[in-house]
Amino acid sequence: MKYKRIIDLREEKDWTQTEVAKKLNVSQRAYSHYENGTRQIPLEILISLAKLYSVSTDYILGLTDKKKS
Repeated sequence: MKYKRIIDLREEKDWTQTEVAKKLNVSQRAYSHYENGTRQIPLEILISLAKLYSVSTDYILGLTDKKKS
């Protein structure tokens, strides 16, 4: 499952995968796997992404269309 929402959120900020990976303290390769859905996003990374983009985890996971809970 490709995580289109984290791709869109990253692109809205004009950030590269490398920039986001540094903010999350992971490699660019690992972050690329998260975006492409080839690796599941660990809970702590999911929470960090939600904080980074000021959105809910439900939004990132596609469970709601509301960015904030």
